[in-house]
Amino acid sequence: MYAVFKTGGKQYKASAGDIVRVEKLPADKGASIEIDEVLMVADGDDIRVGAPTLEGGKVKAEVVAHGRGDKVRIIKFRRRKHHMKQMGHRQYYTELKITGIEG
Repeated sequence: MYAVFKTGGKQYKASAGDIVRVEKLPADKGASIEIDEVLMVADGDDIRVGAPTLEGGKVKAEVVAHGRGDKVRIIKFRRRKHHMKQMGHRQYYTELKITGIEG
């Protein structure tokens, strides 16, 4: 059984027991959360798709950790113009352990 859910403007596919890295959520480490924006739930041949979300669909998860991802380097360069600009960015994330899927 797996579900496709949306959080932080992105969509994720996960099943029970998976650890998923999502955009930073305002929850403490060890806290249990419920994600209500479930787009699809599949259990073998039984597939339920929402329009756009499923009624009563929930993904239950536990916050495992918070952190920052690897640095993404941004370089803007114009040849022969003595122009080069470098920047970097590290995105915050939250690791979730999926404990259950309802829907």
